[in-house]
Amino acid sequence: MIRTLDRMVAAIFIRLFVIFVLSVPIMFILSDLSARRGVYIDRELTNLDIGLGYLFQYPMFILWSFPVAALVGTVFTIHSMTVHREIQAAKAGGISFHRLFVPLWPIGAVLTVAAFMLGTIVPTTNRKSAEIFKEREVRRDWRNNFVFQTEAGETLSIQQLFVSNSRADWLLLESEDEDGTRRHVWARQAVYSEEDGWMLDNGYLRVVRPDGSEYSFRFERYRLTGLAPTPAELLQDPRNEEEMSYRELGRQAAAVYRSGGDPNELLVAREQKLAIPAATLVIMLFGAPLATTAKKGGAAFGVGVALGSTLIYILLLRLFGAIGIAGGLPPVWAAWTPNILFFVAGAVLLIRART
Repeated sequence: MIRTLDRMVAAIFIRLFVIFVLSVPIMFILSDLSARRGVYIDRELTNLDIGLGYLFQYPMFILWSFPVAALVGTVFTIHSMTVHREIQAAKAGGISFHRLFVPLWPIGAVLTVAAFMLGTIVPTTNRKSAEIFKEREVRRDWRNNFVFQTEAGETLSIQQLFVSNSRADWLLLESEDEDGTRRHVWARQAVYSEEDGWMLDNGYLRVVRPDGSEYSFRFERYRLTGLAPTPAELLQDPRNEEEMSYRELGRQAAAVYRSGGDPNELLVAREQKLAIPAATLVIMLFGAPLATTAKKGGAAFGVGVALGSTLIYILLLRLFGAIGIAGGLPPVWAAWTPNILFFVAGAVLLIRART
């Protein structure tokens, strides 16, 4: 009997989860398409281009749907069994509520791991989608106050960049050699040409050796060798956070910090790369006992519980994310606090559930 119940509970949950996690991304796509259709027309994208762009975004939408799909699957599985007296029948047969839904927890753990793995490929597919949608081709002639990290690991900070005359104002380049020697090059102005590369005017070079000794000198004109990016390449907007992996967000945050900027937004986004997939299992723990709180209500109750819990989670995620970006909480706490709150609430409800 136990095995039969385990298979039934697992089968109902998996069926509901698969249906929801595959269908909800279509709603995301239709909503986004209705808002951006005019933009795509202006960029002269064909229907095939639009379709391919959203096809590459589909993994991201599936990842967004994982916690919600897990919650919906849990709520509808348990609530339907509550309404149809199946839980009462199991209890009468000596099977407790906690034992009845044991199959959900290993399934939730597997889904959480799957969400983590899916999150590793989402940045790559999002970058491909951005190329198809020509997001990287929408450019201005200028850019202000930005930080750029070269492929060689150098950090470039520029106050103003103008592509039309290939000029940059207030440029700072920071680099570190393999032996630990750090170099800081600052210039009031820099001009780029294809023949000479970057030529810096009115600045200084500072070198700090690993033993702590240092030297510096001023220059009127200095040819900066090894700096590969052209003004057009520097003009490109930095990748969207959704196009960067966990490690890339960390490197970008470190570059912003070294240049005197505030990396909190990037650090919060990095931690949310882990917190959101982990919410798949946490939110199942919350939804399981909550679905038994009403004996009637049918599908409407299940929908209400799922939507209400989802909205609360999203609000908490944004609220604590904003607090973390503002510096009110460390990025780790800002990203993980919604999961902790749902976990505690779920544990309390589970303990109080009638067994």
